[in-house]
Amino acid sequence: MSDHSPEQHNPAVETTDGLEKVSLFLNRELSWLQFNLRVLEEAEDQRLPLLERVKFLTIFATNLDEFFMIRVSGLRRQAAAGTGGTTPDGMTPSEQIVAINRELGVHFERYERCWRQEILPRLREAGIRILHYDDLTVKERETIQQYFQHDIFPVLTPLAFDPTHPFPHISNLSFNLAVLVKDPERGDCFARVKVPDVFPRLVPIPTDEDTALQQMGLGGTGRVQRFVWLDEVIAQNLDDLFPGLEVAASYPFRVTRDADVAIEEDEASDLIEAMEEQLDQRDFTSAVRLEVAATTPDHIREILTRNLQLPPYLVYTNNSPIGMAGLRELYALERPDLKDPPFLPSVPSCLGKSNSLLATIREQDVLLYHPYDSFMPIVEFLREAAHDPDVLAIKQTLYRVNPKSPIIDALLEARVNGKQVAVLVELKARFDEENNIEWARKLEDEGVHVVYGVRGLKTHAKVCLVIRRESDGIRRYVHLGTGNYNVVTSRIYTDLSYFTCDPAISHDVSDLFNSLTGYSRNNAYSKLLVAPTRMRQQLLDRIEREVRRHRQHGDGYIAFKMNALVDRQCIQALYQASQAGVRIDLQVRGICCLRPGLPGVSETITVTSVVGRFLEHARIYYFRHGGEHEVLIGSADLMPRNLDHRVELIAPIEHPRWRDLIISDILGVGLRDNMQARRLLADGTYERLQPATGEAVVNSQQWLLDHWKSRS
Repeated sequence: MSDHSPEQHNPAVETTDGLEKVSLFLNRELSWLQFNLRVLEEAEDQRLPLLERVKFLTIFATNLDEFFMIRVSGLRRQAAAGTGGTTPDGMTPSEQIVAINRELGVHFERYERCWRQEILPRLREAGIRILHYDDLTVKERETIQQYFQHDIFPVLTPLAFDPTHPFPHISNLSFNLAVLVKDPERGDCFARVKVPDVFPRLVPIPTDEDTALQQMGLGGTGRVQRFVWLDEVIAQNLDDLFPGLEVAASYPFRVTRDADVAIEEDEASDLIEAMEEQLDQRDFTSAVRLEVAATTPDHIREILTRNLQLPPYLVYTNNSPIGMAGLRELYALERPDLKDPPFLPSVPSCLGKSNSLLATIREQDVLLYHPYDSFMPIVEFLREAAHDPDVLAIKQTLYRVNPKSPIIDALLEARVNGKQVAVLVELKARFDEENNIEWARKLEDEGVHVVYGVRGLKTHAKVCLVIRRESDGIRRYVHLGTGNYNVVTSRIYTDLSYFTCDPAISHDVSDLFNSLTGYSRNNAYSKLLVAPTRMRQQLLDRIEREVRRHRQHGDGYIAFKMNALVDRQCIQALYQASQAGVRIDLQVRGICCLRPGLPGVSETITVTSVVGRFLEHARIYYFRHGGEHEVLIGSADLMPRNLDHRVELIAPIEHPRWRDLIISDILGVGLRDNMQARRLLADGTYERLQPATGEAVVNSQQWLLDHWKSRS
């Protein structure tokens, strides 16, 4: 992958007259905010079970945390350095920050209204009460104070701020109390108390029944459903931290810091150590957001902003509790009546015909669609390979892996059994760096060949290769996916998996691993589309092919399903295809910078987004191709980062059964969704689709839960 030779020109993008106008592109950051608003709409949806609505509130808050840590921090750095330039939509970094703040003002109002006027009352009706400390009875306060003295108090460390004490460091996303203390000798003093993250954010209040059972040594009922915020518990007991002084007031706040880790790989002799050093510095990077309570007085805000070196426009006032991601603790409650009904993923019938998954793959390609299909066949694929005496080697990429991973266990078993095992662990997978470093070291300790990626690129491709000695020679078994080798996320992300022994694909995958683990300038693959060398050009070629077909026969059609559409060249090619009359359906879950429905530019393009129970994560690229129906799946979205700065992989699905199933039951059903789908309008806003009179109601995710098993 060391050869980053320029791509060849494509006729489809040589003449982009009129398609460079800034008015033709939506802003990337504002489009993402529209996606997060769709997440908030799920929290507002009264049709959903209550704790599912709470879950969407926490996702909205967590998404915003990451948005500030990565996107806003990047814009602020660009604005400060004067190096940002303009985006395709014509906005400078400073203009984008202003627009983000304007948009977030509306979102926060809806968020707080949803929490206070809808979720809190419904929780109360369901027997789940989140109380303020002042609402507790005398007996309950005594119980909570005992918990504070016994568990919380020893962990707390008050830090003073005065001429002899420097302003304390505030770590990223930590909860804090700004405390005003009156000292008889020194007057008003300021201190900071960090709210420890080793305790639940919501402190359970035992009922009388729970207390009685615990006193008898019988434990609690498991139904404790009354809570008080941890920061309120600490705030009400601050006198214990400042004996002999008067605690005048305290105000909660939280700081978000720049978390975009950058490694100078050319200067790093040991990439894993360089990454660890950068991670150690993540808590010491520049602040990009300060959240304060609405009751916080101006002089406290001034102390915080001055010492954090934050401008006023990056200070956000909350009328609801700060850091609502802590509400995720409520989802752990044993209240199945308030959650989506559980479901059991299926296993395709073709996998049940043999005790050997490898034998099944020899006979036919196998498609899985998670979470409707179980992820366990991927685990069993590796376990079987680890124990099969005829398997010689296993090669795999790992981007995000869950703790206690059976995938890692299988790779370690393979090494113990004498297999050659090579694993590319991407250390730069954002927010999974520490986890991946741990796995890399564990694999290396057991003798696995571990590489950390390609210099200057992230390896985002999802692929596994098993090499086996058979009677007719060496055979290679391949697994290709659109999602991570992660058992946990496989239950909540919709992703495709594909097993094949196709000789051309297997040979391509071997070449790819050789380029990842060694030195290779091979850019020519028989069937695979590989970034960053040729993927964009190959997709543009296919769009142009559909244009030519339409001009001759009038039946051009393209359908893409992806997480994000940002790349300018791809958008311009789709505009040109639309101008030629090609019908284009785009299912883009998140960011979309293309404006559909513009007269003379994108009149034949529709863009929809499905946000629901599962995170739509699969990437599918379908070209009708005159009835030959080319379907490609893989790891890449149409974004510059994927096409230019990552190792990505897209592969064709040529088996007629699986190809047709993707077209009809994944793409087709998704396009018929009129319950969870939103349609993108030309102005960048979305409208929720509603069934027309007499039209069948289609919730695509529920349809797949009900019908996918019959397709296996």
